[in-house]
Amino acid sequence: QVCKRKCSEVQRCTPCKQPRCAFAAPDGVLENGGVGGGGGEAASNSETDSSPCCLHHFDDCQARSSDAADHSSINHLPSSILLKVLSHLTVKERCLCASLVCKYWRDLCLDFQFWKQIDLSGLQQVNDDLLVKIASRRQNVTEINISDCRGVHDHGVSSLASHCPGLQKYTAYRCKQLGDMSLSALALHCPLLVKVHVGNQDKLTDEALKKMGEHCSEMKDIHLGQCYSITDEGMVALARGCPKLQRLYLQENKLVTDRSVRAVAEHCPELQFVGFMGCPVTSQGVIHLTALRNLSVLDLRHISELNNETVMEVVRKCRNLSSLNLCLNWSINDRCVEIIAKEGRSLKELYLVSCKITDHALIAIGQYSSTIETVDAGWCKDITDQGATQIAQSSKSLRYLGLMRCDKVNEETVERLVVQYPHIVFSTVMQDCKRTLERAYQMGWSPNTSNTS
Repeated sequence: QVCKRKCSEVQRCTPCKQPRCAFAAPDGVLENGGVGGGGGEAASNSETDSSPCCLHHFDDCQARSSDAADHSSINHLPSSILLKVLSHLTVKERCLCASLVCKYWRDLCLDFQFWKQIDLSGLQQVNDDLLVKIASRRQNVTEINISDCRGVHDHGVSSLASHCPGLQKYTAYRCKQLGDMSLSALALHCPLLVKVHVGNQDKLTDEALKKMGEHCSEMKDIHLGQCYSITDEGMVALARGCPKLQRLYLQENKLVTDRSVRAVAEHCPELQFVGFMGCPVTSQGVIHLTALRNLSVLDLRHISELNNETVMEVVRKCRNLSSLNLCLNWSINDRCVEIIAKEGRSLKELYLVSCKITDHALIAIGQYSSTIETVDAGWCKDITDQGATQIAQSSKSLRYLGLMRCDKVNEETVERLVVQYPHIVFSTVMQDCKRTLERAYQMGWSPNTSNTS
């Protein structure tokens, strides 16, 4: 009975047919019916003869139950698997939840692999003291993100830089309290830096960029958007000292002019991604980008003095260009788009929001381009049903057509195109509303149960 209840997976033991001396009986069995016991006595104690076998099964059962309990624990998994599981948690979840489970999990959460790439973005509890502790205990940090951490100042970042010479990627968007001291410390102590994203930092000046140009020869990716105190002097120094630069993005840097564009085109031949959105550059500076043979992504949004001839020349010379953003440039016309469609042999994305184009531009894209997959013509008031219909009919590569606020395009036409060309996504105000309603219906929403008050 004990065996059946305690170990149901073990079959019921059969009576032992061997003589009692065939196994080592427990103490007391020999006293009650020893080896010299008579045959009649042995026959009358047949159940006693089988009890040692049951005891052996019972011991095995207990051992198996213990082993099963051990194997059912998650801690029995190899540490490599547990580390993989914990890697899907955020830093906050590992520190405030997982590390409090037990000592073993605490040690796993402190594993060096979790502290090589640290994402602290948006955590208002992060301050200089925390960065100092991380720097003093984890010298192997290679990547850190402190975007929107308002409690971090130059002192904390400088301490991190001095203790982590292997730092490679640094991101600090919208940290307006940081200035030249922190970025200069990173340049001095972290010669392996390859990525620096410090957008929207008003206190940054040319002094920090000069330090980076002097010490960061491995730099490949820089984002300096909305750093309003940066001028051509700092950009030229940066370009000369970072010849391996591949990505450069500026946005509304009002003191950056054609001189900076020329410097990066001359000194950074490996550039692949370039953005000058809202900067006071002109066609005279943009034309220098034709020297960049590896250029694949070009963002020229809201360039006040950009002419069609310069854009067409860039497309002709930069044969690897795959994405071109010309939004908010009223000078871009149908002829320019036609040349882009003909000459852009590698072009896949073309953004033309608020440009001076008509149906002829969309018709030309459908007729001449076999590679363009994305076209956004939102807010182009002269686009009509004809342009939307013909580009959908003639283009073999088109997968997305943006028609937001193209008021001359009827919703009935778009509805018809959606049915005829299901492989193309059409974006309009009404289409976006309908997609939202469809998702709401899928989640169980009903207009009958909504609050109409």
